[in-house]
Amino acid sequence: MEIGIKGEQKLTVTADKLASNVGSGLVAVFATPMMVAAIENTAASSVEAHLEAGKTTVGTLVNVSHVAATPEGMEVRIETELTEIAPNGKILTFHVAAYDEAGLIGEGTHQRAIVDKARFEAKAQAKKG
Repeated sequence: MEIGIKGEQKLTVTADKLASNVGSGLVAVFATPMMVAAIENTAASSVEAHLEAGKTTVGTLVNVSHVAATPEGMEVRIETELTEIAPNGKILTFHVAAYDEAGLIGEGTHQRAIVDKARFEAKAQAKKG
C-alpha cells in the first residue's frame, strides 16, 4: 500500500438520505451522517484491494466539516486520498472531500485501522457474554 491511493464515489441524494428522515435534524437536505458514511465507504473501498487476505479496515476517526446544504435530487461526489500510513502500518489517514453539483459541501480527514476481520468481529461478539 502506498500514499496517494485515491477513491471516488457518486451518489444521488434521495429521501432516505435526508436529515429529516435519518434523525439528524429537521431539514430536508443531505444528512451529515450520510455524508460521513459515504466518506467512510469511499476510503475503505479505495484501499480494500491493497490489503492482505482476511484483513479489512475500520473507521477510527472522522474530522469533517459540512459547509453547504444539498437538496434531494442532486448528485454528490466523494473524493478520498490516502495521505499517511502510520509507522506501524496499521493506521491510514485520508484527506476527504464531498461536492455537490454547485461545489464543495464538506472536507476534512478520516482515519481507518487495518484489522483482522474475523478476530475483530469475534472480539465484538464476545462483549455479549
